[in-house]
Amino acid sequence: MRNGVTIGQAAAFVGVTVKTVRHYHKLGLVAEPERDSSDYRRYGSDELLQLVQVRTLAAAGVPLAEIGPMLDADATRFRAALTDVERQLTEHIDELVARRDTLHRLADGDRALLPDRACAILDRMPGLGFGPDYVAAQREALVLARALVPEGFEGFLTQLEHGLDDPEYIALTKRGWEAETWEPDDPRIDELATAMADRYLANPALLGDHASRQAWAKASAQYKLINNHREDQAPVAARLTALTETRLRSAGVPMPYR
Repeated sequence: MRNGVTIGQAAAFVGVTVKTVRHYHKLGLVAEPERDSSDYRRYGSDELLQLVQVRTLAAAGVPLAEIGPMLDADATRFRAALTDVERQLTEHIDELVARRDTLHRLADGDRALLPDRACAILDRMPGLGFGPDYVAAQREALVLARALVPEGFEGFLTQLEHGLDDPEYIALTKRGWEAETWEPDDPRIDELATAMADRYLANPALLGDHASRQAWAKASAQYKLINNHREDQAPVAARLTALTETRLRSAGVPMPYR
């Protein structure tokens, strides 16, 4: 009778299930012991050692398909294989950390869809006197801009940062938000559009750099979708934007057509 333990005992000693041991046998990772006179397979120290090695490598993230060649390799190739597995694990850890960070940010709704720089811009707005409805609308516009015109997104953020540093632009923007309570044909809308266009021309940084303007110029359809967002809820804003753009075009500033 061969000395050793049953498959159930071997699995328990090593910390896996009987099903797992049998799977290792099927893959050829662990030699299957011969049956004894009682027709039981008895696992000796050699088989237990193999089980421990396979379980340890599998727990470290080594795919089962790669474990066999690793166990058959010499010391140099084994170390090289371990280094490669470590690299893969590090990449996987970085991916998991990024996913965890995204989950943490989900508590803030659409902020999970925006980079830190965009979130910092949104965080500044309440302190400058912008209400929650305005900030929410800007958040939605940023999410759309990032998804629809990614090549122009960083430039768009730069424009917003310049805008938040410009007290006169902030005052005009707040007035534009207040204009939502006006009638669509209120003559003050034309006056405000002229004032906003003049401010853009006085501070060209508000219009973005050449690369950013080029990106938006090539994305007129996307630009229209972003600008039309909430148009049914804010018809005055849509008219104000259209009038401001018309004045800028008249001044020679290239603007995407809505």
